[in-house]
Amino acid sequence: MNREQRNLAYNKYVSAKIPKTKAWPSLFNSFWVGGLICCIGQGINDLILLFFPSISEQSAWAYTLVVLIFLASFLTGLGVYDKIGKFAGGGSIVPITGFSNSISSPAVEFKNEGIIYGMCVKMFTIAGPVIVAGIVSSVIVGFIYWIFLI
Repeated sequence: MNREQRNLAYNKYVSAKIPKTKAWPSLFNSFWVGGLICCIGQGINDLILLFFPSISEQSAWAYTLVVLIFLASFLTGLGVYDKIGKFAGGGSIVPITGFSNSISSPAVEFKNEGIIYGMCVKMFTIAGPVIVAGIVSSVIVGFIYWIFLI
């Protein structure tokens, strides 16, 4: 069997094993769940501003993000956020709650290995490269901006 025949056979095998998804229901679920998460965030922000009228709007948003991150981590620990993610797909991944889930999910999965080698080390296996790429690219852009500013 030559290379081309082998590749065709492999592609046929892979296409037979790929689970079939219905695009429109998946897109709809992603849209409304992501929107619901954002509406919950807006509701939390409004409640913070209602109960604490003396804080600034920027501080209220910071507290809102803390609450959303906590809720997503808590729901991940209970196993609920994974079910939401399976149902909603990208709608649960895009908001900040998805980033919280990507950090807390490996920590929960590897908790049996102990606090240091399990939870603390494994918590950044998914989100760690994203954080590093963001920091490195911001340093490079800042350096380029600094060079052209002078």
